[in-house]
Amino acid sequence: MSHLELDLPTLRSALYTPEPDLTLTRDQKNAAVAAIVRDLGPGPELLFIRRSVREGDPWSGQMAFPGGHYEPQDSNLRETALRETSEEIGLDLRRSAELLGPLPRVPAVARGRQVGLTILPLVFELKRSAPLHLSGEVDEALWAPLRPLLRGERATTHPFEFAGTHYSMPAHDIDGRIVWGLTYRMLETLQEQLASRWR
Repeated sequence: MSHLELDLPTLRSALYTPEPDLTLTRDQKNAAVAAIVRDLGPGPELLFIRRSVREGDPWSGQMAFPGGHYEPQDSNLRETALRETSEEIGLDLRRSAELLGPLPRVPAVARGRQVGLTILPLVFELKRSAPLHLSGEVDEALWAPLRPLLRGERATTHPFEFAGTHYSMPAHDIDGRIVWGLTYRMLETLQEQLASRWR
């Protein structure tokens, strides 16, 4: 990615999908998250949240994108991402953002095991400034420069133990906040989608 001048026009071009597939995966549960980008001048930034520590949440306390499970009232997974973002951080993407496109779906893994859940990441561009109002599910929200993440400048590792074996998982360090697991994989798919346009 270092040879590319990563900006919002580049993101729009790489992610543009005339008719994104927002349908449900029939054989698994479904979820959607919103990867929200903005550019206030120095370059694109990506919004992360830090989930509250809650018993029963397999991703408790982790860095993530706003989003959550599909509910019957959602007409498609875009509506899931819109609803969950509004509930979690008080941001109305219908009014403040534009959908740039989807990333490949990611099978959810919790504690080293697939859990029968497929997550659709959707990339939105924030078009106007809007305040965030965090719910009890979110401890923190922050904007991080996107270029250093995709260029590997924030690369680190995160220790993880599964079935008695210790692993060193690839991760990003955002000012002491560690992005790993599902969210790390979504960033990898974004990088791959951008790179594939210039091979």
